Amino acid sequence: MGTYLEDMRSYFQRHNKQKEYVGHSSKVHTIAWNADGRRLASGSYDKNVTIFLFDNQRETLRKDFAYKGHGDSVDQLCWHPTNPEQLTSASGDKTVRIWDTRTHKCSATIPTKGENINITWSPDGQTIAVGNKEDLVSFIDVKSHKIRHEQQFKFEVNELSWNNTNDLFYLTNAQSGQGYIHIYNYPEMELIHSIHAHPGNCICIKFEPKGRYFATGSADALVSIWDAQELYCKRTLPRLEWPVRTLSFSHDGQLLASGSEDQTIDIAHVETGERVANINVAYPTFTLAWHPRNFLLAYACDDKDDRDRDRDAGTVKLWGLTDGR
Repeated sequence: MGTYLEDMRSYFQRHNKQKEYVGHSSKVHTIAWNADGRRLASGSYDKNVTIFLFDNQRETLRKDFAYKGHGDSVDQLCWHPTNPEQLTSASGDKTVRIWDTRTHKCSATIPTKGENINITWSPDGQTIAVGNKEDLVSFIDVKSHKIRHEQQFKFEVNELSWNNTNDLFYLTNAQSGQGYIHIYNYPEMELIHSIHAHPGNCICIKFEPKGRYFATGSADALVSIWDAQELYCKRTLPRLEWPVRTLSFSHDGQLLASGSEDQTIDIAHVETGERVANINVAYPTFTLAWHPRNFLLAYACDDKDDRDRDRDAGTVKLWGLTDGR
């Protein structure tokens, strides 16, 4: 038996093909798989949320429906942590919307005070947190569709996340050019830890599926992996050269994909930090997400139309396929 690292390297030598799917008429900002891995959602500058159905046998995506209603760019979306039919989207139109894939309708529109850029759903499914361009974070009660609490910050707030047990709330931020992770107890929202994580603005944060550790990506082009209990940095991944915008852990928690403006997506072995595989890309990567059960990575870049370089392609790509797919 080889090691996990060797096994996965040889696996991705055989599974390194990709397919692309047109989902939008403009650039794709955000993608996410639902809880059971049967649907992929994408949000775009074209104001729409698109749902793709995933065929597990064929390992293909099929465009199912486009949700219209937002009046501005959809900057981030996320699914309910356990209900595979519900998702929420954050838009520059100063609203948050909750969508239901059974009815293909918007089940709630929640007005907010600013242009929304970051959104996350609590692990217990009861709360949606949304951050806007003015660094105000609003906590929305999912049942009543009302904002339960708002917190204004005096620094640049980037990505938001709860820990897996729902009692801590994390945000990545920048203060005078330095990157911090702030950890608050939840629901009280008192600051309990402030970690000076990066010499550059701390942009994104992702928890590993079991919640044992989390990763952050920074404007300094570094990815760092942290022990969630002890809050120490296990390792940093130094292979990228541009600000790290997007991160995703594989379903087994052992692989970490990182995307940036580099012409490569880095896939690292979490335990050693070594590269397992990489995907060559022609444009900056905005968003990526591992499938919740398979070693398939969905991602979207700032792609341009092959025939008209001034037009966005609006494509979503699926990587990790075999030659025969």
